[in-house]
Amino acid sequence: MEAYLPFSQDNLWYEIWPELALAVGSLVVLGVNLFSKSDSKTGFSGVLAICFQAGLLVFHLFDYLAWHHTFDRITFSGMLSHGIQGDVMRSFFLLASLLVSLIGHRYILKHSLRIGEFHHLVMLASAGLMLLCQSSHFLMLFVALECVALCFYALVAFNRESAKSLEAGIKYLIFGALSSSFLLFGIVLLYGVGANPEVWGASFPGSEARDALSFDYLGDLIRENPDHLLLRTGIVLIIAGIAFKIGAAPFQIWVPDVYHGSPMPITAFLSVSSKAAGFFVLLNLVNGPFAGAKDFLLPLLGFVATFTIFFGNLAACAQRNIKRMLGLSGVAHAGYLLVAIMASLIFPGDSDRAVWVLFFYMFVYLIASFSVFGVMSLADLKDDNEHEFADYENLARKHPLFGFALVCGIGSLAGIPPFAGFISKLLLVSVAVEAGLYFSLAAMIIGVVISIYYYFGWVREITFHPRPIVKDDEPKHDPWNKLSEIGVIKFVLITLTVVSLVFGIWQGPFGDTF
Repeated sequence: MEAYLPFSQDNLWYEIWPELALAVGSLVVLGVNLFSKSDSKTGFSGVLAICFQAGLLVFHLFDYLAWHHTFDRITFSGMLSHGIQGDVMRSFFLLASLLVSLIGHRYILKHSLRIGEFHHLVMLASAGLMLLCQSSHFLMLFVALECVALCFYALVAFNRESAKSLEAGIKYLIFGALSSSFLLFGIVLLYGVGANPEVWGASFPGSEARDALSFDYLGDLIRENPDHLLLRTGIVLIIAGIAFKIGAAPFQIWVPDVYHGSPMPITAFLSVSSKAAGFFVLLNLVNGPFAGAKDFLLPLLGFVATFTIFFGNLAACAQRNIKRMLGLSGVAHAGYLLVAIMASLIFPGDSDRAVWVLFFYMFVYLIASFSVFGVMSLADLKDDNEHEFADYENLARKHPLFGFALVCGIGSLAGIPPFAGFISKLLLVSVAVEAGLYFSLAAMIIGVVISIYYYFGWVREITFHPRPIVKDDEPKHDPWNKLSEIGVIKFVLITLTVVSLVFGIWQGPFGDTF
């Protein structure tokens, strides 16, 4: 029993209290929904979930900012690594989960779907995302990733009355399984090389006593053997698996179809949280176990980033369906963020600036995305998947507040001053210049210019007068005639818009960090 004492003492459960609280809260919400006969009408479990997540977010912010100062520590025998970056990522996913629940609450009630199960899956997926981004062991990483994937498979196909939602769920399941296969195959290759004492017993002393799936051990192994073929193959397969999750080319084929068919709040969830988790994991790997293969990784990531930027922007130009367009523009944003990943790899001793630029970009992307999806969720369309540019004709005149919030969100995504998206792209440009990534920088600037075409095509529909009315026997449906139950969403949209404008003019402590 004494041999197992250090292991049990290292299981510090209080270190993952936000994840445990979120998981327990999801079970409570599910139980309330199960035993309440009127919950489908009143939506009490949804309100409970929203209040719980808001309280948890506030408590967590006070906990690591005021009460317990963050420091780096390892728990669960090296499975998890905690620190300031982990706490920032926790805040990110808690905020995203809260906003998804706010948008989703109205959507679920409107479509008479199961409200308890929806919020349960959103909260459980967010807890998994928080653990995923703090993983320092490939076993923990894969288990957390599959927990998240299982939640998303159900959420994408949550609207059982929509054939497109079910189709999107099937496609996401197939491509998600394929990406997991790539990732698992890469992990197995790294483990097979690292755990073989006949290969590394003499040249890599002490390998028999170390965990061949831990980031620390694999980092030492790759640093000593950067040219080993199997190690490089494993790295490529793992990055390919993550590229599926973030929607990076050439693994982005699922993005427009899944975004198109998913329920609106889940499209926002995929666009923000799923993408952010992929980048946080990639950042941990590139600056951790894969840092020794820098000379091999840089050209690989450079090619993927450039291809992703051009494909996402050019493909989005041809789209008239807004959800598909936003999905493809998200592909382009993935290319921009890969530039920050490359910069952090070039300056390993001074990588904090690139890392915090990446974090700032993701928070700005969260604010802009939820501004856009929040307004889109208010449209009363016959088919929630078919958001066309024409549906937003003259929205700024009909509803100035929602039109203004939507234009601000689009402007931030496009990187237009004075919105926060402009500052985030400007910081990304400065990081790329310092790192000497001139080719990727040129691709990024060209991509931003191209994106203005399709973003401002949408803005034109929102702000300008509608086209001349053509007489038709069938009256045209106006999706903005009736807006109900929007008090909280209105407050959220105003808050997000103000934050975007403030960060676009004054970055405060963030500016000091950069």
